Amino acid sequence: MNAELSLQETYGADTICFGCGPANPDGLHVRSFAGVDDEFVAEWQPAARHQAFRGVLNGGIIGTLLDCHCNWTAAVHLMRRLGSERPPTTVTADYSIRLLRPTPIDAPVALRARVVESTAGRATVEGSIQAGGQVTATCRGTFVAVRPDHPAFSRW
Repeated sequence: MNAELSLQETYGADTICFGCGPANPDGLHVRSFAGVDDEFVAEWQPAARHQAFRGVLNGGIIGTLLDCHCNWTAAVHLMRRLGSERPPTTVTADYSIRLLRPTPIDAPVALRARVVESTAGRATVEGSIQAGGQVTATCRGTFVAVRPDHPAFSRW
């Protein structure tokens, strides 16, 4: 496990999101980090309870991993773009997942994401999951900063 604080631990230590909330004892605990060249990275170890069938990661879990990792990619990108000290609270406006091949659970999976378009309050992110050096799933999603009247506002 990476000893460095993840984006989630740095900016949202009290969040309870199933996919990435450090404060959710039953969650997946995605830990995202800024990588090289505006790419964001994470590594996550599947467990037997995450299987769709023997040895293969469930598609819903794949979607959750990519949704959360890409959302944090968007939030930190928007924070940097706005010159803020904290990321805005962002939510998923839309996303699509392509499952390209079975994702095995016998070793950690690598998540990668990068912003491909953005405005002051919206970012489109493309992401992927790799297992054994092969891309097994991809994602494209739009993430938006919420306003004060949204229930998620200031939840980070």
